[in-house]
Amino acid sequence: MSPDAPLFPVWRLSRLRMATDGAGVTALVCAQGCPLDCRYCINRQSKTFDGGTGVTPEQLYGLVKKDGLYYSATGGGVTFGGGEPLLHADFIAAFRGIIPKEWRIYAETSLYVPQECVRTAAAAVDRFFVDVKDTDPKIYNSYTGADNGPALENLALLVKLTGPDRITVRLPLIPGYNTEEDRDRSRKLLLDMGLNDFDAFTYRLPERTE
Repeated sequence: MSPDAPLFPVWRLSRLRMATDGAGVTALVCAQGCPLDCRYCINRQSKTFDGGTGVTPEQLYGLVKKDGLYYSATGGGVTFGGGEPLLHADFIAAFRGIIPKEWRIYAETSLYVPQECVRTAAAAVDRFFVDVKDTDPKIYNSYTGADNGPALENLALLVKLTGPDRITVRLPLIPGYNTEEDRDRSRKLLLDMGLNDFDAFTYRLPERTE
């Protein structure tokens, strides 16, 4: 193993997922660590940057290659989720270089990352699932604790680098934070950016503990 090999901090690895994280059969590889503080995050254990099991591209390939026939036969592959996987775009690019060409790489991302990560990922990922939360800066800040300017700038950059056909934009209805009218407004703005594939859904609220 090269001492310079990039490491991916795996929080969770879920195998043999069917048409839930991209086309066909996939393995979902979740990163430890996320820069946002989403109020209804369903993966709260993955939010901090402490923890996770660091693996090299070769080590991850060793973990998922047993299901390679399923990936090739169904148009599936490996989905990187989070946490925020694009913070590790160098790893994803290195992993792309060692897997069979028939495998697909998907990424579930907020795009709240440095622009260089977007540029690197654009050349390595077959399809992006981008959760924009809401395009209104006040709603976004209220829900995530962050400014949505960098995420929208990165989305515009990604459209420029890949074209819109490799991007699915997730448009959530977030109870207590946005409305159907807000979501319609977001859709119109995103259409103006050239995007055309939307996944509209309602966030599932985390179960409360007594």
